[in-house]
Amino acid sequence: MNLKVIAFDADDTLFINEPYFEETEKAFCVLMEDYLSHQGISQEVFRIQIKNLPLYGYGIKSYILSMIETAITISNGTISNKHITKILDLGKTLLQKPIELIDGVEETLAALHGTYKLVVATKGDLKDQQRKLHDSGLGPYFHHIEVMAEKEPLNYEKMLKRLEIEPHEFMMIGNSLKSDVLPVLEIGGYACHIPFHTTWAHERIDHEVVHHNFKAFKDIREVLSLFQV
Repeated sequence: MNLKVIAFDADDTLFINEPYFEETEKAFCVLMEDYLSHQGISQEVFRIQIKNLPLYGYGIKSYILSMIETAITISNGTISNKHITKILDLGKTLLQKPIELIDGVEETLAALHGTYKLVVATKGDLKDQQRKLHDSGLGPYFHHIEVMAEKEPLNYEKMLKRLEIEPHEFMMIGNSLKSDVLPVLEIGGYACHIPFHTTWAHERIDHEVVHHNFKAFKDIREVLSLFQV
């Protein structure tokens, strides 16, 4: 490999994210349990989230809007202002969750920093992702933060053009095979998968990835074995 840039996904690669969403969804299910079973509520939230992605995109603010729409839908429009306020409070709490780094992240970044140009490539709300990166203390390690509407081949190619590199000079590291691995392999880059113990259903795939530019590790520190640092 003749890499110049190494990119890291943010949520559930650098710091914990999905468990906070799961915690919020459980609280939402309790709040709305007079209208539907917890399983039914979760299914409806997911359905509405996916329906809204083209309009709202990813992130906590999008999730809040989808929870409110779910509440209106399953209550047949009878949901009270008090319930809406509680849903907004759930969202604000989610936006203020403390940043918890995943084990080995800062050690890995410190080892690579200075030898390679490091960037964050993620989805979600720009303001929220900037906040999390700032609050994490990891900001100084990164040259650039890219927040994509979708992690698809075309958007990766646009990012590489801005970074003035070719695909074979780029590696993506993340917890999602769907978003962090497959699109990068498609354009000719390198990709490493570091699984997190829980993954949002929308990010799961049902097949194995086999590719000469692909590596899978259990711990983010293991990626250092690929580099002379």
